[in-house]
Amino acid sequence: MADLKLTDVEKTYAGKINVLNNINLEIKTGELIVFVGPSGCGKSTLLRMIAGLEKVTGGTLEIDGQRMNDVPPAQRGIAMVFQSYALYPHMTVRDNMAFALKIAGKSKDEINAAVTRAANILQLGDYLDRLPKALSGGQRQRVAIGRAIVRDPKVYLFDEPLSNLDAALRVATRIEIAQLKEAMPNSTMIYVTHDQVEAMTLASRIVVLANKGIAQVGTPLDLYERPENEFVAQFIGSPAMNLLPGEVIETGAQTTVRLDGEGIAVSDVPTTPGDMGLKVNVGVRPEDLVAADGDAYLYDGKVNITEALGEVTLLYFEAERGRDPVVAKLPGIHQDKRGGLVRLNAAPGKVHLFAGGKSLLYRAQGGA
Repeated sequence: MADLKLTDVEKTYAGKINVLNNINLEIKTGELIVFVGPSGCGKSTLLRMIAGLEKVTGGTLEIDGQRMNDVPPAQRGIAMVFQSYALYPHMTVRDNMAFALKIAGKSKDEINAAVTRAANILQLGDYLDRLPKALSGGQRQRVAIGRAIVRDPKVYLFDEPLSNLDAALRVATRIEIAQLKEAMPNSTMIYVTHDQVEAMTLASRIVVLANKGIAQVGTPLDLYERPENEFVAQFIGSPAMNLLPGEVIETGAQTTVRLDGEGIAVSDVPTTPGDMGLKVNVGVRPEDLVAADGDAYLYDGKVNITEALGEVTLLYFEAERGRDPVVAKLPGIHQDKRGGLVRLNAAPGKVHLFAGGKSLLYRAQGGA
């Protein structure tokens, strides 16, 4: 069992440079939690605080109910996999994986059993007698993971483990990590990445960090479909959600929003009479834009650039009437639309409304 609990955790450097505030998070045994956020948001710092490599300067960190703030890293039952692999170049794969167990004074039989088990899980059996220089980047990262597995820790920490790999290796190794989690269902894992695909495909839950704190915690689909605020709405998903300023002019189960004094949009986001006249941002993801049928439309403009990605085409255009640039993601190939005029609406049920940066849909569905 390896439950983690962070209560009002803070990180301050030199007594005055605050990088993390009011971090409250509970992680249950068997979860794979992914920390994401913009560069400098503190996600790696938070991971290192859990590992004991950075001091917790405020609040409490608990593992299985035991306060860990002042417990040395080696006594926390944690194993960390770094971005740089950190393998000993003069040691074989076998010796790299066995090293920590030898230092801990384990018997030869215990070491061999642990290394064999890890090698089987990671399909490294054919490479045990090779040096790291004879391995590919993906194989080296598997060795680094194997070195963590042999210790049988309570918690596995991954600090951007795939960022040094090329695109093809990243996909292959990501699949291997997913398979590793399936093979070890009771293992608790915390994973830091800047890659949304890794976060969306690997995570039980995602923790989005921003502005020195937690912007939202939820399953990948929760964050995609029910972002709590504009930051999460635009951070999760690629390209980012389009936002368009408007004003609520009719409330109820369906909300009518005036856009720039001309277009009228009807949203499935319920509002109350107190929302009348509310200034809002209308949010629609690029993949939820469809060709407008009739005179009512959300977005219109001349397509400046098209990017054909095979299964989809991205259309970039400057919206008319002073609106922000808009991106649409349409199925199929549409390179012929470059230079043409486009009118688009949101697919039914795919509109988000934000007021003061907060989601009205999230509020309506029981969010804070």
